[in-house]
Amino acid sequence: MPIRLERLPAHPHVALVTIDRPEKANALDPTLLAALASAWREIAADRELRCAVVSGAGERAFCAGMDMHETIRASQQLAHGERVSPEAFEGLRSVATALLAGFDLGKPLIAAVNGHARAGGLDLLLAAEIRFAVPHATFALEEVALGLYPTGNATVLLARQIGWVHAHQLLLTAQPIDAERARAIGLVNAVVPASQLLERALETADAIAANAPLAVQATRAGVRELLGLPLPEAYRRQEELGRPLRASEDAREAQQAFAERRKPHFRGR
Repeated sequence: MPIRLERLPAHPHVALVTIDRPEKANALDPTLLAALASAWREIAADRELRCAVVSGAGERAFCAGMDMHETIRASQQLAHGERVSPEAFEGLRSVATALLAGFDLGKPLIAAVNGHARAGGLDLLLAAEIRFAVPHATFALEEVALGLYPTGNATVLLARQIGWVHAHQLLLTAQPIDAERARAIGLVNAVVPASQLLERALETADAIAANAPLAVQATRAGVRELLGLPLPEAYRRQEELGRPLRASEDAREAQQAFAERRKPHFRGR
């Protein structure tokens, strides 16, 4: 399978998704797109999972974007009204969900960027709340060099996440930046040695999963919702989001655990 979805015994509330097509730089062909979309839907539906980590197989690439020979060709054929195979059509239907563009995972995602993140690979990266990269990783949005519009997450999210000028440099030049530059402009949290990449990502995922699930979910959703609201409305809305949590079982458990000097046992209620 081009996607590995693992539930690791040592990390009981964390899912690890690996894009497993290293011989093709983990490029997104139709089969991979459909499988990746299926993995995200499975994670979103599993209430036991509180966080997810996504990475790529091998040391060369996190994800090189859409497969030029299969996905891009099928997309152009479809745009010209030509017939494509059922497998290609299903893959094209899965693009938005696979890239988490308009599909809400409902729980935090951490990207462990093990190599180059290009085009659609960078789109997927933008859906992650927290990101770590190896020193040799590079980042690029190459669509304009191919005569295409970046229809994933880039024109929607990039200028909201990093500075206006940095976003446009990536979007309009199609030129890559290295990992240290990505860290400097806030595209990734940290640059870590390859030997420590997955450990760092899973450690962070465990830290998130150890917190009250309802509070994590509400906080994540609140950041996304409040970002586009005027300040008075944002303050009003955050009170609406926070009020139910104060009456939750998890909040009472946290108070009791503090009084008893023990770790809380959250149940997501």
